[in-house]
Amino acid sequence: MLKNKRVYTTQAIAVIGLLMGMDIILTRFLAIQTPFTRIAFGFLPSALIGMLYGPWTAGIAAALTDLLGVVLFNRGGIFFIGFTLSAFLGGWSYGFFLHRKKVTLIRIIAAVLFNTIVVNLTLNTFWLVLMYEEAWMAIFPARVLQNMIIAPVRVVLIYIVTKNTTLQRIYHKHSTAKK
Repeated sequence: MLKNKRVYTTQAIAVIGLLMGMDIILTRFLAIQTPFTRIAFGFLPSALIGMLYGPWTAGIAAALTDLLGVVLFNRGGIFFIGFTLSAFLGGWSYGFFLHRKKVTLIRIIAAVLFNTIVVNLTLNTFWLVLMYEEAWMAIFPARVLQNMIIAPVRVVLIYIVTKNTTLQRIYHKHSTAKK
C-alpha cells in the first residue's frame, strides 16, 4: 500500500469545491479583462486551497477550475491548454510555499513572485504570443506594468486573509498540514 496516500473527507472535498466555485466567480465574472491582461481575484481561493491541502491538490483544483470556467462561461474566448498549465503551476506554487509551513509575509511574497515572474510574465505572455501571433515586445510592457501593480495587492490580500482569526480556526480544523 501507499504510505503517503492522501484520503479526502467529504468535508474536504466540499471545501475544495466551494473554493473552486469562488475562483470561477472571481476570475470569470468579477474581473477586468482586455485581450492581453486580466485583473482578477481568483488567486485568493487558489492560495487557500494550496495552504490547506498542498501543492498537488491546489494545482489540480486550479487546472480543473480553468477547464470548468472555459466550458461553462467561455464568453467569447477560446480554450488554450497553455493557460490550464499556467493555472496548475499557479495553484501548485501556493501549496509549495504555504502548505505545512508557517505562513509568513516572506513566504507569501515568494509565492506571489513565483506566480508573477514564472506564470504571468513568462508563460502567460508566451501563450498570448502563440495565440495572437503578436510580437512579445508589443504586449510585454503592459503586462509588466499590470503585474507590478497587482503583485503587491496580491501579497496584501493573501496576508490579510491568512491572518484572519476565523480562517486560522478553519485552517487548523480542515488543513492536511497537521496530519
